Amino acid sequence: MMSELFEFVTSSGGINEWTLKSNGLRVLLLEDHSAPVAASMVTYHVGSRNEAVGYTGSTHLLEHLMFKGSKDFNKDKNTSIWTLLQNVGAQINATTWLDRTNYYELLPKAHLHMALRIEADRMRNAFLRDNDRKPEMTVVRNEFEQGENNPFSALYKALWAAAYTSHPYHHPTIGWRSDIENVSIERLREFYNTFYHPNNATVIIVGDTSAEEALPLVADAFGAIPRSPSPIPEMYTTEPPQEGQRRVIVKRAGQLGFVAVAYKSPPGLHSDTHALKVLRNVLAFGKTSRLYKAIVDKGLATSVDITASPFRDAGLYVVYAQLTKEAKHEEVERIIVDEIERVQTDGVSDDEVARAQAQLETDFVFSRDGALSVASYLNEAIAIGDWKAYTEMIPKLRSVTAASVRAAAAKYLVVDQSTVGYFIPKAKEDKQPQPEDVVPPPAAEAAATSSPQSVPPPSRPVGSLGSRVADSRPIDGTRVLSLNTGIKEVITIEGSILAGHWHSPKSNPKLAALVCKMLDQGTKKHTKFEISELLGNVGARISFSVTSFHLQFWARCLRKDVPLVVGLIAEMLREPAFNADDFETTRTRKVSDLEQEKQRTRARAEIAFAQQIYPVDHPNYKREIDADIDDVRAATVADLHQFHADLYGLGNLIVAAAGDVEHEVLCRAVADSFAGWRVSPARIGPLGSKALQLDAAPAEARVFVADKTAIDVAFGQPTGIDREHPDYLALELAVYILGGNFSARLMQTVRDQDGLTYGISARQYSSTFADGHWAVWASFAPTLLERGRESTFAQLEKWFNDGVTAEELRAKKDSIKGSYQVSLAKTTGLAENMARHAERGKAPSYLDTYVDDIESLTLEQVNGALRKYVKLPFLAIAASGTFQEEKKNVE
Repeated sequence: MMSELFEFVTSSGGINEWTLKSNGLRVLLLEDHSAPVAASMVTYHVGSRNEAVGYTGSTHLLEHLMFKGSKDFNKDKNTSIWTLLQNVGAQINATTWLDRTNYYELLPKAHLHMALRIEADRMRNAFLRDNDRKPEMTVVRNEFEQGENNPFSALYKALWAAAYTSHPYHHPTIGWRSDIENVSIERLREFYNTFYHPNNATVIIVGDTSAEEALPLVADAFGAIPRSPSPIPEMYTTEPPQEGQRRVIVKRAGQLGFVAVAYKSPPGLHSDTHALKVLRNVLAFGKTSRLYKAIVDKGLATSVDITASPFRDAGLYVVYAQLTKEAKHEEVERIIVDEIERVQTDGVSDDEVARAQAQLETDFVFSRDGALSVASYLNEAIAIGDWKAYTEMIPKLRSVTAASVRAAAAKYLVVDQSTVGYFIPKAKEDKQPQPEDVVPPPAAEAAATSSPQSVPPPSRPVGSLGSRVADSRPIDGTRVLSLNTGIKEVITIEGSILAGHWHSPKSNPKLAALVCKMLDQGTKKHTKFEISELLGNVGARISFSVTSFHLQFWARCLRKDVPLVVGLIAEMLREPAFNADDFETTRTRKVSDLEQEKQRTRARAEIAFAQQIYPVDHPNYKREIDADIDDVRAATVADLHQFHADLYGLGNLIVAAAGDVEHEVLCRAVADSFAGWRVSPARIGPLGSKALQLDAAPAEARVFVADKTAIDVAFGQPTGIDREHPDYLALELAVYILGGNFSARLMQTVRDQDGLTYGISARQYSSTFADGHWAVWASFAPTLLERGRESTFAQLEKWFNDGVTAEELRAKKDSIKGSYQVSLAKTTGLAENMARHAERGKAPSYLDTYVDDIESLTLEQVNGALRKYVKLPFLAIAASGTFQEEKKNVE
């Protein structure tokens, strides 16, 4: 049957390509039986590259509209796309970029056919109605405004616009604001009818299926759709040669500057692309890279990186740095240019090339971890012109030499072909108004929420995951868990010790974070550069982070490198050098990062919200940024040594690994690396503080941040319960029904129906050790803030007054269980869940019993928790951004 319907085209890297004979649809299939899930993706060979002035952003706006309904999948039929797919736990979304658009689902394999039918129906039967375009335009405009809130995003957009004068890469993918606001539905429909056809698309399927199972599903879903009535038009505009350096400056309110130096790079399929990838790693990947040593390690920037994404046509090779507060733009630009000229003159070493190749080859192996990851890489390869660019990448990388890297630098990284961009913060600080009086929730009629269609519940994972977890204590004070999956070579490691923010002394609450920052800055045995080189030579990664109660570590490596990686984790935890010069540089970067936080409206609103509902000594309280800066500046090397000596050690060490892992090898590595380490006295005793019990609505907090086009706002209140409380999961479900995903009430009304925001969500925030809160978070344009509040309050009142329905409860139970199953389909998700469960003292069986706990909840329990812990008259509200009235006052 398959030979009658499909023509086999080619095979590469285990991926097979077919063409559906009836209409020219291309199909790529990779079998991956490591987890009972499948990724389905449709890549259209159209992006912002195919747009022109007047309708820029059309591909992206259509991406939004194609979720608004099609002939067979729509709200009127109770078959909404988001509801059907998220009710089985699917990860679902779409993305648009310069050369392509893709729509994807990652879901339990039993629902693959449903995903394909949805994609086929909206390929030619999307509604594309003007009464959908109008509210969705404001959603997209809010997305545009959120991008404008980010200084680097604003600079990046200006950089591309200056670098291209004729080619449509000049336009941002999201479009120019006036086009977003004014493009007609007729123009969008014309664009849709031109490009959205099976012969201009590729279906990608990766997962626990086979050609015999999947191809008939593809034929059933797409087979009746005809080819495009006319040839798909080619984009023929080329960029004329650049005849001199271009420069662009963006000035706005801000704290830190950026420098970006961009060069024209070859089309993605050009052979020089791989030499430039290697050069990217030589220049800007890890602590051994040249620009890290020349800029970041000298305290001139908090970070430096290179974007070298290949595109269908000549793209941009962008070197960029976020400056520290005292650094000069001209100095950092000069260092970047000098380093590139040094490559052109003196070349790079064979060792640098070999290290970069090892890193890139390991990245390729990591890319095979998870069905959606593979599909996403194939999607980008399709965009540049050939999906085999993904599978054939390794031989081409191996062919790169030091000579070819030098030649590529000399050919492309030329001053006359460059565009330089500066983001310069305005010197003058705008005033911050005082908090205003509370604004009471407005009375409004609640918008209708359609009942979800009943769908089969997601299947339980094949076999018990918990029973497959090896759980050992190779030495006293350690717990080691591992789960061997079907993936080859890749291993992800997650772990922790008790050394979080809560353990910092009251004299300096930033010590836990500062010690964490110094762990990768060198040990008593190896410098930071030697550690980076050891990891870089095998392409491994190690990182550290700190939470309220834990110092957490994460690593990714190949199977053969587990002893090396575990040994380095132990060395960095046990013997950090705390070098004074490195600490001074780290302190400078940390202060600069905190200064930049002052420009993040979400961060400022989070601080104001936390201060409304938590006392100062609560783990969830957030201090003002300036107080954190003062403590960072006050900390000494002696303070770091003391904190490390007091807290770091065995007694609560957790190491969890998933992938191609041998438990005996992992345990031996842990025992060898951590044996003899002192025992930590760290414990989590009584906190002595709980969230405030609000008996009246606190005054609404408004934090003014200048030059922002979107306002972040929070609505919520403390619950007084932690994750182990009997009511926790019931309240979790109630809040999830309100705003847990796109098919929840808030996104379906405030965004999808009213078009007032790009994003609005609700969740419960608690830990095992501290009580927490629930909150709604949203972003609104200043002109839509009050309407957004009214729409949100209408849904909150309906939620509280009417409770949740049995249909909603059934749907969201299935959604949570299905999405949990999907999250365990990658080594990252498995390792993270094992580690976090172990921190809570759970047995490996909790990997399986968690979904049973969700399933056991009754409607009475969920609504009872909602009524018990939600008190709408006492809502805390915090917002941050450029409010209309304050903006007028400043002007």
